[in-house]
Amino acid sequence: MRTLISTAFVSLDGVVEAPGGEPGYRNSGWTFKDVEFLPEAYAIKDREQKEATALLLGRVSYEAFSPVWPDMEEFPGYKVMPKYVVSTTLTDDDLVPNWGETTILRSLDEVAALKETEGGPVIVHGSAALNRSLSDAGLIDRYHLLVFPLLLGAGKRLFSTTDKDTQKLRLVEHEVYANGLQKQVLDVVR
Repeated sequence: MRTLISTAFVSLDGVVEAPGGEPGYRNSGWTFKDVEFLPEAYAIKDREQKEATALLLGRVSYEAFSPVWPDMEEFPGYKVMPKYVVSTTLTDDDLVPNWGETTILRSLDEVAALKETEGGPVIVHGSAALNRSLSDAGLIDRYHLLVFPLLLGAGKRLFSTTDKDTQKLRLVEHEVYANGLQKQVLDVVR
């Protein structure tokens, strides 16, 4: 069974929207304009590319990343690994040709089936709505969070507001950096 890892830049109040400067959000670009850059705080991102064997995205994140990530020097590992996009509207004709093998999954049941296959970890980048659905369905096994010392107020959040039973997490790795960022790696307790 494969491990499903959700990785996110998240504000202290749970916002994950537009960390890299995506248009349309009031506080867009909050990861680089509001907190001093320290390379060591982002080392986990390199590690994720080396450890993951597949990338899972929601449609909105796929449409944002696919025109840019294939040619970025910072993401060479993601170019060659298999990608899965959860969408009920995308077609194969909507997929970019220069980003390697990409498969469209139509439901969370198909994500659950992917987890049952042989192979290493599957990592989820961005994809706020997908993350909430995956969490509510009990499909996420681990979180890699870089928590920024910011309160952003409104915005897309990593965790849903669904009324559900308590979900326990176990902190397996953490570090605090001089700029106030916190790395938190948490396993979902089942």
